[in-house]
Order: sequence, then C-alpha cells, then structure tokens
Amino acid sequence: MTINNTQKKFLRQAAHHLKPVVWAGKNGVSKNLIEEIEQALEIHELIKVKCNLGEREERDAGIEDICKKTGADNVQRIGNIVTLYKKNPEKPVIKLP
Repeated sequence: MTINNTQKKFLRQAAHHLKPVVWAGKNGVSKNLIEEIEQALEIHELIKVKCNLGEREERDAGIEDICKKTGADNVQRIGNIVTLYKKNPEKPVIKLP
C-alpha cells in the first residue's frame, strides 16, 4: 500500500509525540529486528525506529531493507529516526484521511 502526501502529512502529525520503540543497532537488519518491527507495527500501525546502522548510505540501505521486508511505508526520516506505517487489515487503529 502506498500512501499519498496528504496521508503522509497526517501521519507525521500523529507521530510527532511518539518515541522510538525499536532500535536497529550496528548488527544490521537481522531476522529478529524485522520480527520485532512487524510485531510493533501490528499493534500500533505507526512507529518510530532509531537506526544506528553506521554512515548515511548504510542507514538509507538499512531503512529501505526494513521497509521492503516488513511491507511498511516510510512516512518520514529525520537523521537516524525513521517513522514507519503499516495498516493492520484486521484491527485498524489509525483512520487515514
């Protein structure tokens, strides 16, 4: 699912007060990390992930890999914190405009 700019703006506003719930460390994008992110997305739909994956290129590649493996949309990235959104098809928590 891709989200449009209006929906991204809405999600950025909703995520403003959130703190990162998952930390990606120097070990990279592992299977356990993906499982943890998927569980958090299933519960909350909108989460922040702190990515300490090295330099900018490594972070970008890691974030892209996380989005691809989880099926989440990258709502916003500021420095090493990325905001991810994935709609829960069974129990939606967030109603997009």
